[in-house]
Amino acid sequence: MKLIKGTALLIILLISMAFITHKNPVIIAVKKTNEPLKVFQEKNSWADSVFKTLSADERISQLFMVAAYSNKDHKHENELIKLITDQKIGGLIFFQGGPVRQANLTNLYQSKSRVPLMISIDGEWGLAMRLDSTVQFPRQMTLGAIEDDRLIYEMGKEIAWQCKRMGIHVNFAPVVDINNNPANPVISNRSFGENKYKVAEKGIAYMKGMQDNGILANAKHFPGHGDTDSDTHKTMPILNHSKERMDSLELFPFKELIKNGIASMMIAHLSMPAYDTAKINPSTLSKAVVTDLLKKELGFQGLIFTDALNMKGVSKFYAPGIVDVKALLAGNDVLLFAENIPLAITEIKKAIAAGEITQEEIDSRCLKILKAKQWVGLDNYAPIKIKNLYEDLNNVNSDLINRKLAQESLTLLINKNELIPLKKLDTLKIASLSIGYKEENTFQKTLGLYTKVDNYGIDRDANLETLYDIEKKLIDYNLIIINVNNTNNSPSRNFGLKPLTMDLINTLRLKTNVIVSVFGNPYVLGKMPGIENVNGLIMAYEENEHTLSLAAQLIFGGIIAKGKLPISVAPHFILGQGLSTSKVRFKYTIPEELNIDSKYLSKIDSIALNGISQKAYPGCQILVAKSGNVIYQKSFGNHTYEGNQKVKNTDLYDLASVTKISASLLAIMKLQNEGKLNLDDKLTKHLSRLDTTNKKNISIREMLAHQAGLKDWIPFYHQTLSKGQFKEGYYNKEKTELFPYRVAENIYLRNDYKDSIIQKIIESPLNTKLEYKYSDLGYYFLKEIIEKEKKQALDQYVTDNFYIPMGMTTMTYKPREKFNLKQIVPTENDVNFRKQLIHGDVHDQGSAMMGGVGGHAGLFSNANDLAKLMQMYMQYGEYGGERYLTKEILSECIKCQFCETDNRRGVGFDKPQMDYTKDGPTCKCVSNLSFGHTGFTGTMAWADPETEIVYIFLSNRVYPDAENKKLTSLGIRSKIQQVIYDALEK
Repeated sequence: MKLIKGTALLIILLISMAFITHKNPVIIAVKKTNEPLKVFQEKNSWADSVFKTLSADERISQLFMVAAYSNKDHKHENELIKLITDQKIGGLIFFQGGPVRQANLTNLYQSKSRVPLMISIDGEWGLAMRLDSTVQFPRQMTLGAIEDDRLIYEMGKEIAWQCKRMGIHVNFAPVVDINNNPANPVISNRSFGENKYKVAEKGIAYMKGMQDNGILANAKHFPGHGDTDSDTHKTMPILNHSKERMDSLELFPFKELIKNGIASMMIAHLSMPAYDTAKINPSTLSKAVVTDLLKKELGFQGLIFTDALNMKGVSKFYAPGIVDVKALLAGNDVLLFAENIPLAITEIKKAIAAGEITQEEIDSRCLKILKAKQWVGLDNYAPIKIKNLYEDLNNVNSDLINRKLAQESLTLLINKNELIPLKKLDTLKIASLSIGYKEENTFQKTLGLYTKVDNYGIDRDANLETLYDIEKKLIDYNLIIINVNNTNNSPSRNFGLKPLTMDLINTLRLKTNVIVSVFGNPYVLGKMPGIENVNGLIMAYEENEHTLSLAAQLIFGGIIAKGKLPISVAPHFILGQGLSTSKVRFKYTIPEELNIDSKYLSKIDSIALNGISQKAYPGCQILVAKSGNVIYQKSFGNHTYEGNQKVKNTDLYDLASVTKISASLLAIMKLQNEGKLNLDDKLTKHLSRLDTTNKKNISIREMLAHQAGLKDWIPFYHQTLSKGQFKEGYYNKEKTELFPYRVAENIYLRNDYKDSIIQKIIESPLNTKLEYKYSDLGYYFLKEIIEKEKKQALDQYVTDNFYIPMGMTTMTYKPREKFNLKQIVPTENDVNFRKQLIHGDVHDQGSAMMGGVGGHAGLFSNANDLAKLMQMYMQYGEYGGERYLTKEILSECIKCQFCETDNRRGVGFDKPQMDYTKDGPTCKCVSNLSFGHTGFTGTMAWADPETEIVYIFLSNRVYPDAENKKLTSLGIRSKIQQVIYDALEK
């Protein structure tokens, strides 16, 4: 029966973060009576009572912590059970395996032990350092680049929560070695860096994050393993430094952590002649180091662990058993990774009998270990709950912390002429080159969210012929963004960098602008001659999904640069170096970064999928941005009901009437900006032939607010049909000079019919009462005005002046001329006019008869690019560091223009229906400041300056039949919008 009785007070902590609480957390009892070092000095009823039940041999056994694995066979399992039951060992250190396997084994081993086992792990960057299927946090060199130590505290807190969930009590972290030797083969990026103050500060933050949450932290590797060029796993390094040097540098972080209450320490296998003159005496086995220096001089009173006793730094000099005795004689409390427990116990008993060590000293160390066990909660031991273990360990909070750490670490070392963040995208022809992998990676995919980027990739070991071929392909680009991947941490192997790689970079930077992002150990920069001459250089420290995505976002100004180099690398890159930038574009992140619950926001998924199941549309794209951050971007369903082509975020939808605010209104506001047009101008000022028509008194403002009395639409195609068939002379099967306007596949309209369309609009009657009446017809006039003033076709004008500069690469008229049909979602099966499935051609008949370019319809886009436009509107004309429209013009256009006549519309923009007794385009949740537009094909773009929300919904609800009204009757778009606003309140 376990000795788990006790009366100490338990505080039940719901583990939560400053940024976002865990969702559905497992409640874990965390002992927080006081600090662990104080506990070691006090009497504790449970520890004292357990101690009294132990025999002399069992007290020795408590000093052993044995290696355990969850990826080995039953033989290993049975060997450990035998050590637990027969030798009564005190603890286990788990190495490789998986979380569920380890949890089950921990429960098994604990059930076999009379005194609960102290479980430890080497988890410097979290459980993932040893366990698969768990969260990997950044290595400490990455953390060393971060200025805000509060994030490191939060990481320590999260790691503590995960350790508690796994039944782990000691995490052998942080490493507080000062890495000032680039040739160090074993510490390197495991260190916070070379600045002793920064190492200490960050080590304290990590330590407190764990110990404030019930996990014993461990400072290693005392007295300092940073300035070595050999690996203690293979040999014993020698530190030939004076005591004065050691005291002022290597020992500094350890002393600071001791002052701040570090609970345990690990001793390194180093030879230190300044402290111990013995020819062969690793610091682990040196009384001068462990007892005299650490305990007496520095006053450390916590648990002292040896480094693993199977490492060659000690095992090559002393046999198992003997090495254990020597470690105890030196002053260590816990013997880590002892190789032969029965032999070690025998040898220790011999040492006691010989008077080398007393039973009282053994008892003192045993009692200290028991007190530590009580502090971590083992006096109230409970088995690990296996249910939901994987989900609990891989929680969204960990992801959020990881993202923040990665973002804050990114270090901009070179930024010539303030190239980053990139501006004036219309002047750039960009290629991305991945050096390390041929396949497109997350870095390159993220670049593509901002503008058109052509991607290339080569293996790390690419030969000269391959490099020459790549060079030829890149010669025509005026900006090449290079990401260096697939490096390693071995100085002796040049960190995985090949000389030919640097030759290629240097060749390219002599011919064009080059930005390089390095994903790996920062010491690799010292192996890259000439890298100081590139136009931009980002140090990303590690290669993972977060660093890859965020480095790309940094280049385009989705995030800002904050990191500082934690080491010096050659003369060009020195400690503390790091430039700052500004945020000018969308950031792509998760809802939790804005304190929004992603689980609540996932209700959008259910609504979208229900719409598909109800056949309101075959598929859709949905995007939500908050305060300039894209927090939700998903695609659902297929292009058609019959097909199996999944909708992707990169696919294009027919925007239908959203074209009005995405093309015509853009150009009109630009003309107003330039003083070439006023909203109160009469149409006749710009189209003189209307002087003698009933349209002569219509103002542009009235027309854009649908207050001009125009009919809603005219079926222009009817005149070209007879009994449902094309009249002779109107259409041709091929494009010719006489028939230039593509209407659909094998249908081209004659060149003079545009005039007939305009004439029909001119001749159309007006409503007798000037009131709100939605109409497409005025946009035919607007298109003519724009093209007349700009002497350029509407589609080309908006592309050149807005879409390309803003990086809106999918927003376009006539998409089949630029994109593969597989990327374009089809719309209606038109049985009345074109007698075919409309795919890649505009759905609207009038726009189709204008050659696919209408003022009211014709645009295609994906949700991402449309969101950029809405964000620019919400930012009153500014995006990507460029101003496109004045704030005054935007402010005027998004206002309700004729509210007094019960017309909710702005100039071009739709507005919410604030009279909730009437139907409107939005949910009742949006503010009166909000604006946007919907489209006949099942689209919606909406922005709300009050909440800083951009919401995009794209679908092809008209497939296969435009009479399908389920999107509206089910209220899909407004229900999704309601979820977004509810999530804000939650």
